[in-house]
Amino acid sequence: MKINTPKTLAVCAALFNLGLAQAHVVLQDPAAAAGTGYRATFTVGHGCEGSATTSIKVRIPDGFLGAKPMPKAGWTLTTTTSKLAKPYDSHGKTITEDVSEVTWTATSQDSALPDAWYDEFVLRGTTPHQPGVLWFKVLQSCEKGQNDWSQVPASGSSTKGLKSPAALLEVIDTGATGHQH
Repeated sequence: MKINTPKTLAVCAALFNLGLAQAHVVLQDPAAAAGTGYRATFTVGHGCEGSATTSIKVRIPDGFLGAKPMPKAGWTLTTTTSKLAKPYDSHGKTITEDVSEVTWTATSQDSALPDAWYDEFVLRGTTPHQPGVLWFKVLQSCEKGQNDWSQVPASGSSTKGLKSPAALLEVIDTGATGHQH
């Protein structure tokens, strides 16, 4: 019996990610090519100790450029911009400020995400040109309490032993060049 087939590996990866999604706020696609457009889908698998989720705030890591959130029915969307330490060029325009936080807030109790359900919150942007790891810190606020998914390891990308890990994106070198969205 051949176990190391692409289909078997895909099923194992899906089961592994399902387990993570139930435990933490994670990215649906935890890896992306360097210097390309990326759709960051944050999966929220539970509330705060039984309480419904009322707000998700994502802090955009340095190097992730041009973050644009997707609106969500029943949720108010707000963004915060900050001055960049290193400006960048986008379509011939120098960008000196960029989105640093994205927040989705339920517009009513009926719109809140019940603890027993899961949902996704989406934004897009461009990954850095250099491979490495990016950590998206996420503050999940609930009717009662909150989960601050902001822990990062001292080095590397292993979240083993972290109680409240940030959402990890591994930016990989694919050898691709050129401008992409």
